[in-house]
Amino acid sequence: MPAPHLGEPYLLTPGPLTTSYAVKSAMLRDWGSWDGDFRAMTVTLRQGLLALIGDTKGEFDCVPIQGSGTFAVEAMIGSFVPKTGKVLVLANGAYGKRAAETLGYLGRDFSLIDKGDYLPPRGAEVAAALAADPEITHVIAIHCETSSGILNPVKEISDATYAAGRKMLLDSMSAFGAVDLDVTDIRFEAMVSSANKCIEGVPGFGFVIARKDALEQARGNSHSLSLDVHAQWAHMNKTGQWRFTPPTHVVAAFLVALEAHRVEGGVKGRGARYTNNRDVLVEGMRDLGFVTLLQDRWLSPIIVTFFCPADPGFKFDRFYQLMKDKGFIIYPGKLTVVDSFRVGCIGQMDEHVMRKVVVAAGQALAEMGVDDASPPEIALIERARLAA
Repeated sequence: MPAPHLGEPYLLTPGPLTTSYAVKSAMLRDWGSWDGDFRAMTVTLRQGLLALIGDTKGEFDCVPIQGSGTFAVEAMIGSFVPKTGKVLVLANGAYGKRAAETLGYLGRDFSLIDKGDYLPPRGAEVAAALAADPEITHVIAIHCETSSGILNPVKEISDATYAAGRKMLLDSMSAFGAVDLDVTDIRFEAMVSSANKCIEGVPGFGFVIARKDALEQARGNSHSLSLDVHAQWAHMNKTGQWRFTPPTHVVAAFLVALEAHRVEGGVKGRGARYTNNRDVLVEGMRDLGFVTLLQDRWLSPIIVTFFCPADPGFKFDRFYQLMKDKGFIIYPGKLTVVDSFRVGCIGQMDEHVMRKVVVAAGQALAEMGVDDASPPEIALIERARLAA
């Protein structure tokens, strides 16, 4: 696997992430947004993404949306939830809470199941909440909550949702392309992800994959001109063009990334590499004395949260800089109870890179004079609570 440019650190984050030289190089050409060649690129993009969900009946379509992933999430919520709808939000971290915040801005009614920092929402809880509130029309779930790195059980959530006659919207921002999301197994009305996650493109657009009948029913729901998924879909199908200026260079880079994804073996192949990255990382960091927030059963192949050591010599800002100096940019934690940090497993990295990450972490501890990487007692209590 090619390394990043000389002197460029690896991004051990949940996106943006380290991209290949071929992806970077694809952005060196300019494209006319109305030109037939670019319209053909948009068709290829949409078809390539649809190929990843197992839609053999042609019931789904793909609608790219300019902006970051959060733009696409807001577009999905505002377009598929009617103004008279009510949403059950399943939160166990920052991104579930952001969905709830978005609903508040949009004036959509919602209720919230908040599991805290790192407990997964379960199907039985969803079933109980839906039975208790017949006004709920939709459930929003996060596929991989990168605040903690937990891979949520979306199939059981989906099963509970549709058993109750409701509809699911899925934020698969950090999982799509590496974690299986076959529509014959997991039912949803719409899902979102973005270019700079597991497909390994660069930031600039997100995309909504939705049932065509749900797209039809979304007409007139949106609160926004630019984030109206139905309007974007209808315009693209009529003209082949984006309604407003598209991120042409980002699309060109994404097509290169999408082809590399196919060559690697698609979702299965990409997921296998990321899973191996995670396993090598976790084993090595545990050998250094670090403790993962999550038990193995909930670890995603996307990003892993580690507790900060209790040793008073450990300062995260210093650890971060030492890791950066050694060529690795890690991610601060988002937990509220104990201090933590996160290490991503996605992007142009393989197990050899992850072993270097572990070596760098050990060197950083030594330079900080930290002999024991074990976390404070409260962290172990919280971890035991999760296991229970």
